[in-house]
Amino acid sequence: MKITICDDSIKDLLKVEKILLKYKTLYPDKNFELEKFSDPSRLYHKISEGKLADIYILDMLMPGRTGIDLGNLIREAGGESIIIYITASDDYALEAYGVHAVRYLLKPINENKLFEALDYALSYTKVKTEPLYLIKTKDGLIQRPYSGIEYIENASRRLEVHLSGGEVFKTLFIRKSFEEEIREIAEKPNFQQIHKSFLINFDYVKQLTQDSAVMESGRRLPVSKSRAAEVKREYLLFVSGKYR
Repeated sequence: MKITICDDSIKDLLKVEKILLKYKTLYPDKNFELEKFSDPSRLYHKISEGKLADIYILDMLMPGRTGIDLGNLIREAGGESIIIYITASDDYALEAYGVHAVRYLLKPINENKLFEALDYALSYTKVKTEPLYLIKTKDGLIQRPYSGIEYIENASRRLEVHLSGGEVFKTLFIRKSFEEEIREIAEKPNFQQIHKSFLINFDYVKQLTQDSAVMESGRRLPVSKSRAAEVKREYLLFVSGKYR
């Protein structure tokens, strides 16, 4: 993951870098590399060569090449990079949305607002690069990354998809068996059916016993007797592979 900052003001450039480094220290799991440019023409040349970063934090008004020039070039290159604009003026917000910028922040940069923008940018980038699980709800299809699913429960002929952040989505009534509905996701190495009504993500297991799995959310899910040996074996393989 690479984040590129571009600002012709060295003072503002260093301030944004300082905030990003603080963010990285506070959230070590959100790993990324930093790249800085004070000359927008140099960055423009790099983008022209097809060398794109995942996230751009761009000053809007710079000599030679503006932030909008850089944003348009990123889009023309076919890049789906996240763009965050920072500027001393709010006169260019419409232009920013024209290149699908996700945030438009005014100077002086507020640390909390930049943190929020980074949270959104990093989560959005993760969602784009991960395989997605389709959830059929009464409000339509909802997509969520496999890695964010804590467990799936078969509840009264509906699938309840429990996400790591606490969100729960209920599907429409299922026509097939639970095993058939979850077959594709159950083939993923970190997912395991532990009961006729439960599929869990091993990444969120805090404790596994002979008859239950305690999840990070605190929910204790039953492990059926017929599956206990297989669940234990697969969990040990999962853990040993993860920490090898």
